[in-house]
Amino acid sequence: MHVTSTRAKHAPSHLLGPLLHRIATLILTISTVLLSIGTAKCDEHPRNSSVPNIVLILADDMGYGDASCYGNAAFATPHLDALAAEGMRFTDFHSSGAVCSPTRAGLVTGRYQQRAGIPGVIFADPKQNRHHGLHANEVTFAELLQAAGYATAVMGKWHLGYQKEFNPVHHGFDRFRGYVSGNVDYLSHYDRMGIYDWWDGLETVEEEGYTTHLITRHAVRFIEENKDRPFCLYVAHEAPHSPWQGPHDAPVRGPNGASGNAVRGDEIKRAYREMIQEMDKGVGEMAATIERLGLAERTLVFFFSDNGGTPTGSNGPLRGHKGQLWEGGHRVPAIAWWPGHVEAGTTCDEPAISLDLMPTLLALAGVEAPEGHPLDGVSLLPALLDRRSLGERALFWSYRDQLAMREGPWKLVATPPSRKAQRSGEAGETVELFNLADDLGETRDLAKQFPDRARAMREAIRAWEAEVATGATRQPEPPLD
Repeated sequence: MHVTSTRAKHAPSHLLGPLLHRIATLILTISTVLLSIGTAKCDEHPRNSSVPNIVLILADDMGYGDASCYGNAAFATPHLDALAAEGMRFTDFHSSGAVCSPTRAGLVTGRYQQRAGIPGVIFADPKQNRHHGLHANEVTFAELLQAAGYATAVMGKWHLGYQKEFNPVHHGFDRFRGYVSGNVDYLSHYDRMGIYDWWDGLETVEEEGYTTHLITRHAVRFIEENKDRPFCLYVAHEAPHSPWQGPHDAPVRGPNGASGNAVRGDEIKRAYREMIQEMDKGVGEMAATIERLGLAERTLVFFFSDNGGTPTGSNGPLRGHKGQLWEGGHRVPAIAWWPGHVEAGTTCDEPAISLDLMPTLLALAGVEAPEGHPLDGVSLLPALLDRRSLGERALFWSYRDQLAMREGPWKLVATPPSRKAQRSGEAGETVELFNLADDLGETRDLAKQFPDRARAMREAIRAWEAEVATGATRQPEPPLD
């Protein structure tokens, strides 16, 4: 692993199957709790000083080049920059998906989202797949940490099921304040289908305010309320996902919204900047709260984006954008901050992925994944705490019909023919091979120069597809009209 430092080293199945699986998980995690806290009563919530608090902060559609610490010269993100200066900045970190729902499924389960039956977006439109969601048989980091005595919460975007049966409170989160859709109006909190979407647990609630500010407010309150016990807080921001709305713009959805209020033209860049900067301020508020409460050395904060940026944002030198499997679709900004543990001013330059976060959290808490339930990522602790390599491994991506694989510096992208080419029968799949060590922008296809490597990586992708499909969760059929 390549690590650099700018400061001194000492600087600061149907129904029965899922039910049995859930019972087995609970037995395992309850055993873990009993071993870790001895005879202490669970309802007293004793603080185990040996386990840290965890705060995961997820941006939505933030590009690799959208933070100033990643090269953005158009506007500043001082609070993210401060986290990076006081912690570790990742230059080769990836989301497991190129769009919203898949990455979130992979994040909370620690397994490729294809296993959870969520390879694509769960749409708000009932005519598409609004009835899909994260099923009860999936094991989340929140369930395992909750059983180990952690207070758990998600504030912000869920996007893993619209129906109450898929709500975060059924997946190990004690608290949920936010929305279940892919995006809501930042002011009125209506989704794109005109449905009001702002929840407190299992019920919708009326709450005025700019979505980014509300997420920050509830996150800060949760930290304050749980300062005396271990907590795991998942902060899922909406920013900078569309609709383009700064805190002073008008609503575009709901009873007081109209399409005529939508930001257009040159104003989109202005709104986009405000959206990221308001989120950045929120990151600063959370960090300040953690420091004010004396929790900084007991709290790991990890920030990243759920996928690459849209063409509105910046992916820096990378090719492609959200929804594509070139680097711009899934290489994202990522920062780890844990004063006294993660060396300040360091950079991790080897490949890591959002699937690595669940193994990392479980390792921090001293919790094991259920037996027979292997995770697809690896713990980041060697890199975070000791600046050691994570080891060699292959990483895979799949979205729609595009596929990709990473192995060392090598990246293979398989793209299906266009619809026009399919109709004409003139073109087959395009297979491109890149060496990211000297071609980060994926501009020079080396497939013909290294045909054996290209062929072997394409076969590895086929084997991975078959493996993750084995035993994958099946989503229900659409409800009858």
